[in-house]
Amino acid sequence: MRVIADTTPLRYLVFIDHQFILPRLYERILIPPSVQQELQHPRTPLAVHRWMTALPEWVEVRQPQKTGEAELIRLGAGERDAIVLAQDLHADLILMDD
Repeated sequence: MRVIADTTPLRYLVFIDHQFILPRLYERILIPPSVQQELQHPRTPLAVHRWMTALPEWVEVRQPQKTGEAELIRLGAGERDAIVLAQDLHADLILMDD
C-alpha cells in the first residue's frame, strides 16, 4: 500500500508520541521534501525536531515528479506536494488534515 503524508498528521502524532501507529497501519509512509522542511520549521516542537533528525526507516522522502495543477496553488507547499506525489505514485491513501 502506498501512503503519502502531509505535515500536520505527522507533526501531531509525533508531538503526542503516537507516531508508532503509522507503521503498524501502513508499514511505510512517503513524504515530499517540502513536508520534511515544514517538520523542521523553527517553531516546530522540539520532539518533532528530534524525530526528524533520525527519521525512522518506515518514512521515505520522495520528490514529486510533476508540478501541481493551478487549483493547488492556493495550498501550502507541503499539502500541494503531498497531493502531487500521491497522484504521481497512484497512492492508495493520503494522510491530511484538510
